[in-house]
Amino acid sequence: MSKAAASAKTITVTMPDGNKREYTQGVTGMEIANDISKSLAKKSVAIEIDEKQCDLSLPIENDAAIKIITRDQDEALEIIRHDCAHVLAEAVQELFPGTQVTIGPSIENGFYYDFYRETPFTTEDLSKIEAKMRQIIERGDAFIREVWDRNDAIKFFKDKGEAFKAELIEDLPESETITIYKQGKWVDLCRGPHMPTTKQVGTAFKLMKVAGAYWRGDSSKQMLSRIYGTAWRTQEELDAYLHQLEEAEKRDHRKLGREMDLFHLQEEAHGSVFWHPQGYIIYNEMENYIRRRLRAANYKEVKTPQLIDNKLWEASGHWGKFRENMFVVPDEVPSTEEGAPVFKGESEKLMALKPMNCPAHVQIFKQGITSYKDLPIRMAEFGCCHRNEAHGALHGLMRVRQMTQDDAHIFCTPEQITQESIAFCGLLQNVYKDLGFDQLDVKLALRPENRAGSDETWDKAEAGLRDALEAAGLPYEDLPEEGAFYGPKLEFHLKDAIGRTWQCGTLQLDFVLPERLDASYIGEDGQKHRPVMLHRAILGTLERFIGIMIEHYAGKLPLWLAPTQCAIATITSDVDEYAEKLYNEMREKGLRPILDQRNEKISYKVREHSTGKVPVIFVIGKSEAEDGTVSIRRLGDNKTESVKADKAIADLLKEAKPPY
Repeated sequence: MSKAAASAKTITVTMPDGNKREYTQGVTGMEIANDISKSLAKKSVAIEIDEKQCDLSLPIENDAAIKIITRDQDEALEIIRHDCAHVLAEAVQELFPGTQVTIGPSIENGFYYDFYRETPFTTEDLSKIEAKMRQIIERGDAFIREVWDRNDAIKFFKDKGEAFKAELIEDLPESETITIYKQGKWVDLCRGPHMPTTKQVGTAFKLMKVAGAYWRGDSSKQMLSRIYGTAWRTQEELDAYLHQLEEAEKRDHRKLGREMDLFHLQEEAHGSVFWHPQGYIIYNEMENYIRRRLRAANYKEVKTPQLIDNKLWEASGHWGKFRENMFVVPDEVPSTEEGAPVFKGESEKLMALKPMNCPAHVQIFKQGITSYKDLPIRMAEFGCCHRNEAHGALHGLMRVRQMTQDDAHIFCTPEQITQESIAFCGLLQNVYKDLGFDQLDVKLALRPENRAGSDETWDKAEAGLRDALEAAGLPYEDLPEEGAFYGPKLEFHLKDAIGRTWQCGTLQLDFVLPERLDASYIGEDGQKHRPVMLHRAILGTLERFIGIMIEHYAGKLPLWLAPTQCAIATITSDVDEYAEKLYNEMREKGLRPILDQRNEKISYKVREHSTGKVPVIFVIGKSEAEDGTVSIRRLGDNKTESVKADKAIADLLKEAKPPY
């Protein structure tokens, strides 16, 4: 045995199942995978060393907990997409010499790479680039990691004409290790990790679109061409994702909103919804449903001002955190002799349109003296709030500036936290089930870096939510540093009909705001105590949730929620009197019918009402009028059924009954 071998240090690696293995210092992930089994090594693409993803070729120098990542695991997806971005960049530079590369990260469901060239890319270029990418993947070049001297790296990229890469390196901290990855002859600046070869990227990828992007997001800098792509482990996953996108396009609530005449948006009121009569029926039905649920759960509804002095927002802490997202107006606007308004700036007394309801609810709680016997107090409001979202971030009903929240705050004692949290979780699950959502993920968002309150307070708050989740029997996932500035929160993520997830409901545990706003109750000991404040919402905002509902149901809403529940369509004017009788009877019984007596073919009427997503059509001809029947046609079904009119109406009434 050589002296070097004899002096080599032995390290211990701990596997995910707790088993420990000993290896010589400097062993690589690939060597460990081969030692476990040849089949594992063949499937391996990366390794986690003490929870950090690394190349399989990286030497392990110390004892560590490790996990071999195989290509079929979820953890491999981000690496596949990152590698695909590198292959994209190599393909572009092979096809379009002189193009400079900038950055190319993996993102949710895919990746992108930004390029600089005089002639921007177009969608017509994508198929050509895809074909070149497949050639590169087939070559199977190894990804090789190298550490370079900073100055050498800068000179290398400058000499190549890669000014953007050189700038990135120049801006890195002096302490940063400069790592370069090679794949064949192609070279890129990258932190990694990467799979062993380009072959492992596979062919389940597709370039999706081209967009413009400013270098480093600065509009004063160069405009770049951004190519977006998606990549998956298998062709089946790719096909499923592309199908989801196709379905999402068909279900787009903005498109369906036009077809169903529900709402519109326009430039003169950026981010605020113009609800049309049909859309406002949906809005009111949703609000009324939630209101019935809240009353049954002993919530008390309140209404608070929209314009509130900035002193309250300063006291609550929101002024420092959310000032830039608030619409602020002076309390008084003096005028010049010419009548033009004069604004004096921040020194002037300011008011703000409320972006949330919680400080106002504390003000109601503080009126009079509250005893521990009065707690819990469940205070609800369908509060109209405003947030100054950027124009580019606005998206139909999903991202608006004016919103109505199904907001509530529960003021309780520390001892009541668990029971109130369990009750809320049960209420939320029942609501989602009623609305057609039965898949739910729960996440616990923990203390952020910038936060109010002491560590002791946060320890209590986080423990309170964990206890509630465990008592409710709800599995959950931790989200480090994702909590609100005043407290941790539960996030409830529902899954829609095509597999997309939406974060809507929240439960936030807050010891801080009652302290900052001096809220108190008289305890059993006769002394003042701070209440705990649970901020909670189920739908989140009515606008966004209605958008989600429209897309979830592809416009074919449940009968109780459909703005028009039945269209009575006549074949001939001879039956108008009979049709009008049915129409009036249905309205008197609380249904929402429309009467279509136009001089149009019945096929045209049926097609038009189907496009408008009317769930039920009563077709009325001479035989129906003579027999006292209706021919029923359901949305999405070409069959018709002849039924006695009184039974058809009774059945509709039963079906149209709201879930609660």
